[in-house]
Amino acid sequence: MPTFTINGKEVKTEAGKTILQAAVANGVRIPHFCYHPHLSIDGCCRMCLVEVEKIPKLTIACNTPVTEGMVVRTNTEKVLKARKGVMEFQLINHPLDCPICDQAGECKLQQYTFEHGITHSRFREEKRPGRKRFKIGPRVVFDEERCILCRRCVRFCREVSKTDELAVFSRGDKSIINTYPGISLDNKYSLNTVDICPVGALTNADFRFQVRVWFLEETKAVCPGCSNNCSIRICHRRGKVYRLLPRKNMDVNKVWMCDNGRFTHKQIETSNRLTVPLVKKGNKLEEVSWNEAFDTTAKGIQKIKNNEIGAIGSPHATNEECYLFNKLIKNVFNIKNDIECIVPSWEADDLLIKKEKAANPQGARELGVKTNDTSSVKKIIKGNLKALYIIGNDIIDNSNAKQDVLQTLSKLDFLVVQDTHNSDLSSIANVVLPSATFAEKEGTFTNINGFVQKTNRAVPCPAKAKPDLEILSGVAKAMGRPFETIEPDKVMDEISKNVKSFKNICYEKLGETGIKINN
Repeated sequence: MPTFTINGKEVKTEAGKTILQAAVANGVRIPHFCYHPHLSIDGCCRMCLVEVEKIPKLTIACNTPVTEGMVVRTNTEKVLKARKGVMEFQLINHPLDCPICDQAGECKLQQYTFEHGITHSRFREEKRPGRKRFKIGPRVVFDEERCILCRRCVRFCREVSKTDELAVFSRGDKSIINTYPGISLDNKYSLNTVDICPVGALTNADFRFQVRVWFLEETKAVCPGCSNNCSIRICHRRGKVYRLLPRKNMDVNKVWMCDNGRFTHKQIETSNRLTVPLVKKGNKLEEVSWNEAFDTTAKGIQKIKNNEIGAIGSPHATNEECYLFNKLIKNVFNIKNDIECIVPSWEADDLLIKKEKAANPQGARELGVKTNDTSSVKKIIKGNLKALYIIGNDIIDNSNAKQDVLQTLSKLDFLVVQDTHNSDLSSIANVVLPSATFAEKEGTFTNINGFVQKTNRAVPCPAKAKPDLEILSGVAKAMGRPFETIEPDKVMDEISKNVKSFKNICYEKLGETGIKINN
């Protein structure tokens, strides 16, 4: 580990680290545009110039390795003058349209202009025009005149997504970022280019002009899109979620996130959201109070023999919800039948997207739920089941078998559906219990590799919908056997005591990136 001096302070760093990497590790801030810790080093912006003793000229910190005894200064008069010069060149063709730019408040060019720029421009010629509001891809809008040619987006498509749509075309002051002829920026991870763009050149078409970023609150959570469970930030304001952004977690998603995952928040405010409890009276579902819904559920279950009641859980439920559902079925309903769940799937890739299109199938399995088991449907057909308690609607996810499943379930004497959205399944239920989406509840998910992460509540449930833990507790209480606790952290403590793979897992230990279970 070489020892070097930076701004008068002697520090050690790992061998092979550059000055910029070593500075960041030791809390020394060096401004930069083109450098990104998860992309190759380009060295094109020249913003990270520093002074190194015994080197006659300023050198770029991003591509200069630290050597033993090196003496670095990052804020000398010579360095500060060079930064002002770099900033003056960067702003020559920039439109200076911060008041209408979506990146305002998160823009490195804006920030560095205040910190290192000059107070006036000496440029009197016409600025170079560029394409405005150009749909460079179906989800990404390109404002070319804002681009500073840092080439982060080009390197991302070449090195991370490996789709290689982008390149720098032409030379000198004619250079532009563009896609190859006949190709658009349409890979599964295209919106990461928006995240890493240090200016407002690449913006999210869906988020564009929705809300100023300084009005947004951020809540640390977990993406529910697939069993990879990418760490995310939910950006919200006044009860509305506006965007999801990736959060650094080197064990799970590094700093990336797929485009599909970013749009999972769209489910929160759809027109078919279930917002009130419903009970079938005659042939019609009618709105009722929660107490009536719980009492109807309890009475309906109690009328049927234990061995004639089935349960289907959800791979989208948190670990705590899976555990309490198991407890409700086994201990409260006193049912011996296995709890099943159907896990939807899609096409996986080698980067982040996993085959199981649900947040917690691994956690469900660890907690004793059988995945992709359809024995309940077979038992109904044989006449062995008279009642069913279902969380979610994945059982009708297969469009080819959907009508057959619905027809089979309609033969039940009693059907309880606990779900977030109205569906053909809830329309045939005797009781419908409206539950919370991922952004409206607290708990943990276990990803496909066994990492347990905490997800936090960002926005309230709409109208009378409730988090699943409260619903399960209400049913247990109506059955005369209430749970001791439904606090997520205390439920996890109970899981830790009773489930071997979750031993020693507790909220205090999870931190922001989670820990791995004991397989």
